[in-house]
Parts: sequence; structure tokens; C-alpha cells
Amino acid sequence: MSTLNSSPFWSPLAARLSPYEPGEQPHIADLVKLNTNEHPAAPSPRVVAAITEATRDGLQRYPDPESTRLRGAIARRHGLKPEQVFVGNGSDEVLGHAFLAFFQRPQPLLFPDVTYSFYRVWAQLHGIAAELLPVDDGLRIDIDALAQRAAQGCAGVVVANPNAPTGIGLPLPAIARLLRACPDRVVLVDEAYVDFGGESAAALIDAHPNLLVVQTLSKSRALAGLRVGFALGQAGLIAGLARVKNSFNSYPLDRLAQAGAQAAIEDEDWFARQCREVMDTREGLTLQLEDLGFQVLPSQANFVFVRHPARDAGELSAALRARAVLVRHFRQPRIEQWLRISIGSRAQCAALVEALQAILEG
Repeated sequence: MSTLNSSPFWSPLAARLSPYEPGEQPHIADLVKLNTNEHPAAPSPRVVAAITEATRDGLQRYPDPESTRLRGAIARRHGLKPEQVFVGNGSDEVLGHAFLAFFQRPQPLLFPDVTYSFYRVWAQLHGIAAELLPVDDGLRIDIDALAQRAAQGCAGVVVANPNAPTGIGLPLPAIARLLRACPDRVVLVDEAYVDFGGESAAALIDAHPNLLVVQTLSKSRALAGLRVGFALGQAGLIAGLARVKNSFNSYPLDRLAQAGAQAAIEDEDWFARQCREVMDTREGLTLQLEDLGFQVLPSQANFVFVRHPARDAGELSAALRARAVLVRHFRQPRIEQWLRISIGSRAQCAALVEALQAILEG
């Protein structure tokens, strides 16, 4: 990635942008990588088989621009119709399309001050005014404040559920309250981590035409390298996303991605087994971290958000990196003393705990 800070050829918009900074992807020997919320297991064998088969013929032709078979598989799994499903290159692209399709309005877009930091980037990129509402002292989304503010007029509401980077989930009645608070604006629920113990708002779609649910195959389906995300909603919202997509890139998913994603969606046994493994590992790691003196927020995601009352988070992160263990440290107001730790394999989590013990005892 370029390290240039400016160029005379940049547009004023490009010069103003503050791009999202993804988690570090270094090349370090014997690395314990717990900083980007990737799945610790390989994808379903059915995914590899489907991609291999898709390479045998057809790569000389454009892929299906509507991802018809994939959308059908997603619709069947969620009890919806294909016209209620939109797919794109990862949930980040789907979210970017949604910001453009629904939130360019005179009023501000609402989202929490502690959440997925890409929301601010999309708002800035698309010229959308954003209003950030504080999470409470326990780093929980303040649904009362968010609903009250939404009822006063807004461009829409975006919440991650479970929230990132905290991992704290919202119950469905809280989502329903947001939907009722601004019935004339879209409430976007970003469910990147919902499969690890959260409640999906997809069950509310038929009753709420303003609900858009966004999910990804990067986390619970172990397909971060394939880049497939999708949105669920009533047909009117999905048609709006399609208008934006077809004005930007009419062939967003290639033939291999469509085949692999469909196989992942249809392998329910692998999905359920691996989600349970991640959740079990998460609960065990939580107990071990608490034994080391860490405060651990209740998580419904494939990561935990922790702090140690006696140690600086930045120093802990650096000390772990020196031992080839990567975690995520956000140098942001209110959470600068917290670390986000992805749930890796049991062996990776054991290596993390061993490294932390050595650091805390040193």
C-alpha cells in the first residue's frame, strides 16, 4: 500500500479522506495471529470441491451477474425469497452500497461512537453527515438514546450486532424498537458476528420494510479470503442496492466465489460444528483471561474485548507482538486501554495465555 500522504493529482475528496486501517497482516515465522477475527479452521471441504469443479469450465465467460444460485441458497436458509437477497464482494462492499443507496439525505446518519470504524469512512466518502451517539459506561449501545434521537429525524441508523469491537449483542426487541422509532428511514443491522451466539434480525424482515440485515461469509464460514457478503431485506431495499451495484460493477462476484459461497451456505453440518467449537473455545479463553486479572466483556462474537486494570493496553500489545502473538489495539477515545483478541484454535489461545502469563509475571 502506498505511503504517500498527498499528491497534486488527488481530488479534494481524496485529500480529505481518512481511510480505514485494517488489522496488520505481517509475515512473521510461527505467528499466532489473533488480530483480524479470521476463522481458525479451514473452510468446509465442500467449498474447496465446488471451487475446484468451477475451474474446469466457464472461466472464459462472465459470471452470472445476479448470482442466482447463491442468492437462492441464502434465501432458502433464511426463509426468504431470492428477491430479498443481495450479494457483493464481502460485507464491506455491501455496506458501502447501502450507505450510497439509503443514507444520502439532509439529516445525519446515526451510529454508536464505539463501533466498526469503517462506518465513519463510508459516511465521509459519500458526503453523509454522521452523528455518533455514546455507548454507555459498560460500552453497551444505548438503545434508549439511539431510539429517541432517531425519532427526531435522521438519515437512518446503523448498528453492528454483536457490536464491534466489544462483542456485546443486542436482543431482538431492542432492534425492533429502533425500527419503530424511524419507520421512514432504513435501520441497517450489521451482523458480521451474529453466528457466534447473537440473534439475527432476519426474523423481523417481513414485518419491517425499513430493515436491512447485512452478513458475511468471512467469519463463521471461514471464507475471509473469498470475499462474499450479503444483505437481507424486503424487495424494495434489495432493488435499491442492485441499482447502486449495477451503476458501479455489474459483475461483483466471480464464478469461483459464487460456487464456493453456495457450497458454504449449504453445508449446515460443518457450519454448526465449527461455530460451536469457536464458542466453546471463547468461553474457555474468557475464564483463563479472567484468572490473569483481565476484565472481559460478555461476547457473542468470535473475539473477546479485554483490559487489564494494572497494565497499559498498548504495552501489552507490543509485548505480545515481540513474542509473535498479534492482537488488535485501537488507539481511539474510550477504548484505548482495551484489546480485541480473536478466538483462534485451542493451541493458539493456549500460546496467547502462556505469553500473557510471562508478560504479567515479568
